Amino acid sequence: MPSHSQPPRPTHLLYLHGFRSSPASAKARQTLQRLQQLQRAGEAPVQWMCPQLPPSPRDAIELALRLVREAAPQRLVLVGSSLGGFYATWLAERLDCRAALLNPAVDPARDLRASIGELGSWHDPALRFEFTTEHVRQLRDYELGPLRAPVAHPERYLVVVARDDEVLDAREMLARYAGATLRIADSGGHALEDYAARHCDAVLAFLGVRAD
Repeated sequence: MPSHSQPPRPTHLLYLHGFRSSPASAKARQTLQRLQQLQRAGEAPVQWMCPQLPPSPRDAIELALRLVREAAPQRLVLVGSSLGGFYATWLAERLDCRAALLNPAVDPARDLRASIGELGSWHDPALRFEFTTEHVRQLRDYELGPLRAPVAHPERYLVVVARDDEVLDAREMLARYAGATLRIADSGGHALEDYAARHCDAVLAFLGVRAD
């Protein structure tokens, strides 16, 4: 792995949204807007990818792998929010690339078991889908080692953690990503309400999209 202090400029950025979320999420839109601003200012172009992830974890991972098939690993970077952070961790380890994680889920199979049933999208409640026991089982397939132990390659990651996350346990995130580049916020909640103002530029700098 190259040093993340001077990463090579990426050519592809894949953003993975969270559970029941979509490409219309605030953080996804803010990341794209900032990326476009930087490119208008002269930064090297980066291909933006932010698919609607299916409810099946297996299908979500397979979709992500198809999208990045043409990208060289050292030129591919990931951003993952919540459940998308869990997926991005698996992909970063599989593909040997860098990732920025925003309040990442550590043990989604445990946390989402209570959500089994028919659900709606946060951004369009009319879009309904079934989340099933099979989907929970699939989440277990993408766990990397003991979830209470730190990830094997923390140098790959920048992790933004809000201490007041009302959905996920900040202490669990900090333990899982011990040794990573951490941005710990006292406020912002699970949605990271101040993401655009406080964190987005740091995320893009870590990924090599913009000069820091």
